[in-house]
Amino acid sequence: MNHNQEALTARAAPILFVLLWSTGFIGTKYVVNNADPLTYLAIRMAIVVGLMAIIAGLARPKWPDSAGIAHSAVAGILVHGFYLGGTAIAIAHSIPAGLSALIPGLQPILTSTIANRWLGEKVTPVQWAGLVLGLGGVVMILHNRPMTGDAGLGWLASVVSLISITLGTLYQRRYCNQIDWRAGNLVQYVAVTIFFAIGAFLFEERVVHWTREFVLALAWLAVALSIGSIGLLYWLIRHAAATSVASLFYLVPAVTALMAYLLFGEELDALAIAGMAMCAAAVFVVNRRF
Repeated sequence: MNHNQEALTARAAPILFVLLWSTGFIGTKYVVNNADPLTYLAIRMAIVVGLMAIIAGLARPKWPDSAGIAHSAVAGILVHGFYLGGTAIAIAHSIPAGLSALIPGLQPILTSTIANRWLGEKVTPVQWAGLVLGLGGVVMILHNRPMTGDAGLGWLASVVSLISITLGTLYQRRYCNQIDWRAGNLVQYVAVTIFFAIGAFLFEERVVHWTREFVLALAWLAVALSIGSIGLLYWLIRHAAATSVASLFYLVPAVTALMAYLLFGEELDALAIAGMAMCAAAVFVVNRRF
């Protein structure tokens, strides 16, 4: 890849990542109406394992050693297992999709705090100001959305989801950066498929309604999210500091809110639009080289 292509990729990847990641909340809302959450995730990950096996078979990447396999499995269970499981369970237990979109909006603050100590990344005062600005934008976007669920399990799942995606991205950066993404992702998806299958057999009745809505949403989530957005996320983790990557999650609630407006007719008032602008400004501040 020449310099111009690298520059174009560096500019396009964050935008595409935010767009793809935001569709995950919309797609999850569709699938959990037709299947138990862990059962749906086990099916989704089994499909992804098949796709990644084909990709790895064609590319024939260098496989990690036993330590790399173990690290990849841990990263997969954090990034995919507890995060996706927490989000799906939260939505299935009537936690509003808007609140689930707020979870990654809170991630940058937690990521920056941990990265500052664990990875030795220096977070400047200006970047801290940008992170706080983004948090304020997230609150403004979701200010008039319902924030109640019908079960304490849903709230617990939301908190688990936030913590796991934060720890997972940091763990991936620290221990898995040198592992070929095709081999590493295949190991991660095998591990998390087993994780979800065990959870489904232990805690669910494994109900699935194979409606057109479910199949289409499942296909999108498996291909565009588990292959596309995760591949972009790991590429960004390799090429940027943890704080800069995490700041992109501030844009997810804004983009999700816009998608919900277009798909479900959810209104965007002036305060929410101002919050979107604040999120965009926060990403600019965190990522700008001062």
